[in-house]
Amino acid sequence: MSTVSEEPAWKQRAIERSTKAAKLRAEQRVERFLDAAQAIITEKGTTDFTVQEVVDRSRQSLRSFYQHFDGKHELLLALFEDALRRSADQIRAAAAGQSDPLEQLKVAVHLLFELSRPDPAAQRPLFTDFAPQLLLSHPAEVKDAHSPMLTLFTELITGAEAAGELNSSLKPRRLAALTMQTVMFNAQSSGPADAESAGSLTSDEVWEFCSHGFAGK
Repeated sequence: MSTVSEEPAWKQRAIERSTKAAKLRAEQRVERFLDAAQAIITEKGTTDFTVQEVVDRSRQSLRSFYQHFDGKHELLLALFEDALRRSADQIRAAAAGQSDPLEQLKVAVHLLFELSRPDPAAQRPLFTDFAPQLLLSHPAEVKDAHSPMLTLFTELITGAEAAGELNSSLKPRRLAALTMQTVMFNAQSSGPADAESAGSLTSDEVWEFCSHGFAGK
């Protein structure tokens, strides 16, 4: 009996090459939209802009924009996710400078606190304007956006557990989530770094609280 032969090798190579080229062009278009939006945010100090402004700045078409994004919300979400991923990379690099697992975790808590607290000079509207709205309207998307940070803290807590420096019965991932939420909430509520308010918490105080919770120190 005869069998249906597979696609010729030359055709498979041609299709694969075409697919790779299309993917690369799409990635480049997306990056141009993201770069344009970020430039507008930096100039305005706000997320109050239109899709048409982004299209004009990127020198691309409105049709192309909607081929890649459902709308402005999805564009801002992409920028928010990228910003959180970069923050996680920054914290990971800083923590790697310590050899002791608990010290690595301490560095991570301190830096996350400082990155999360309000800073009028920094103008971070993605965090001060967009993120609070997103938390109320799309909590699942917020959770997904914080995935790189949660992964990082889970790794650090797992390392501290392996070194025998934890005394909590909670799983590392749950401890990581509790730690992140505690640090970020208190940082966002503490006021700017240069504010000398008697009620403002410091990163040292937050670390002391967290470390008593999972390390008994």
